[in-house]
Amino acid sequence: MGTSATPPFLFTYYCRCFNLVNGDKEVVEAICDHPSIKAVTFVGSTPVAKLVTTRAQSNYKRVVALGGAKNHLVAAPDCNINVAAQDIVNSYSGCAGQRCMAASVLLTIGHQPALLEKIVQLSKAIKPGNSSGEMGPVIDAASLSKIQKYIAESEKLGATILVDGRTWKSPAANGGGWWIGPTVILHKSANDPAMKDEIFGPVLSILEVGTREEAIEIENSSPFGNAAAIYTTSGLVAEWFTERFSTGMVGVNIGIPVPREPFSFGGIQDSRWGTQVDITGEGGVEFFTYRRKVTTRWTESADGFFASSANTAN
Repeated sequence: MGTSATPPFLFTYYCRCFNLVNGDKEVVEAICDHPSIKAVTFVGSTPVAKLVTTRAQSNYKRVVALGGAKNHLVAAPDCNINVAAQDIVNSYSGCAGQRCMAASVLLTIGHQPALLEKIVQLSKAIKPGNSSGEMGPVIDAASLSKIQKYIAESEKLGATILVDGRTWKSPAANGGGWWIGPTVILHKSANDPAMKDEIFGPVLSILEVGTREEAIEIENSSPFGNAAAIYTTSGLVAEWFTERFSTGMVGVNIGIPVPREPFSFGGIQDSRWGTQVDITGEGGVEFFTYRRKVTTRWTESADGFFASSANTAN
């Protein structure tokens, strides 16, 4: 930091440093506890988001912690089948489903066999591969085991596996890894664990519902509130759902409703903890900065310069 002054003006120059620190629980706790760190942001699972929020706030820090997600998509009977199917598959299988914006539940209003057939067709066409393929592996063995458990559990509960990603094997040319392919499950009950829990893998759970009210009831009952989307060609249908989804981010004919740059990113309910602002946009600016209020009064001096009054304090 350096300063130079030429009366009556003062110029100040600041240096800022950015550090990347790798680690696990010990590092996180050190960040939450360090007296020089004034604000903490976090993105991860809801249980850890709660822990980070509690620990950092106990040290009087600002905190915004984004937690888990169970993003719901709703397909109205009038949706564009080709557009909706491609978007749904891109949403649930992109990054092997390992992103907070990935779709995990599709609710179809009424029987829509053509939409399901197209989703199955597109899902089966995805090829494995790190470089030349279309979808990579999941992060580790524990994640693979968790995903497989939810698929097997769904089968036992009477669900139909329309696309079974467990048939994927680790391609030798890709240097190993933990592989599971796109998986599409047609459920009979909204209470199946795969319908309610965050799986964090390339798994799409589908449930047929009778009415739009039933679809909203299922989506609203989720403790998470990250994202939801409606597929329709009707503006009235889109408006009905966007007014009723219980999420921080809403999409119309888009399964990854990430807002553009000027707007804020973040969910509600169990998808966000700490200070009730989003992590980007105006909320992010407000979170990462302090408002400084400067009050001044000037009087003209004998030499023609404006100087602060002797009676004024800043």
